[in-house]
Amino acid sequence: MELPKPMGSLTTTINNTIATVQFSHPASNSFPRKLLDGLTEELNKLSANAAVSVIVLRSEGTGAFCAGASFDELLAVSNLEEGTQFFSGFANLINAMRKCSKIIVGRIHGKAVGGGVGIAAACDYALATIDSAIKLSELAIGIGPFVIEPAVSRKIGRTAMTEMTLAATEWKNTDWAHDKGLYAKVLANQVELDIDITHFTEKLASYNPEALVQMKRIIWEGTDDWDSLLLERAAISGELVLSDFTKEALNQFKK
Repeated sequence: MELPKPMGSLTTTINNTIATVQFSHPASNSFPRKLLDGLTEELNKLSANAAVSVIVLRSEGTGAFCAGASFDELLAVSNLEEGTQFFSGFANLINAMRKCSKIIVGRIHGKAVGGGVGIAAACDYALATIDSAIKLSELAIGIGPFVIEPAVSRKIGRTAMTEMTLAATEWKNTDWAHDKGLYAKVLANQVELDIDITHFTEKLASYNPEALVQMKRIIWEGTDDWDSLLLERAAISGELVLSDFTKEALNQFKK
């Protein structure tokens, strides 16, 4: 899928039943709504592609893995409908990840903030480098990690999610993220990360595809209510982003 460069980019390659989906955006791989929708659509297509058994989700570059929501688009929100629509983009993406029939392996090569943590948590298996610290900074800008909370809590537990959320300005290092279960393994650098991901996904791709599909369903048992739950959470964020507190905080972060 080709997107206008200011909106970021999205590319997919398929090699021996392993699909690699890469997203990018010049602002630390953050997500404007069009890029969110594009990634959601791509995962839905791959879910129905019989030639694919495993998906690797990654971002571009050597900096941040994902900085979460686009600050420019958040600042542009002018009413509840626009706010709910924007945050529903993350809701739709997480729901697409959990309902995708393929195992999704996350390649987390750098820092993840907010929605980026949600994406890592929604991967079925995530490998990271030692540079992949995480932070839930939403309270610091007047909103909260409402849409991604179910995915994050499911992966690391509610206590750890609460710790991250309330300490909104603090980074949690990769040892912490690995200990809590967000990352299955932490590698020294991107070279080692890619070697490990190649070995792991090739092994996965050699298994019975139907067994992988059934395992995916079992992994996500008990989340059927997320179709409505995440959209309800999007409405909460959509309302809070209209507050003067949030507008001022976002402007400070942009300076």
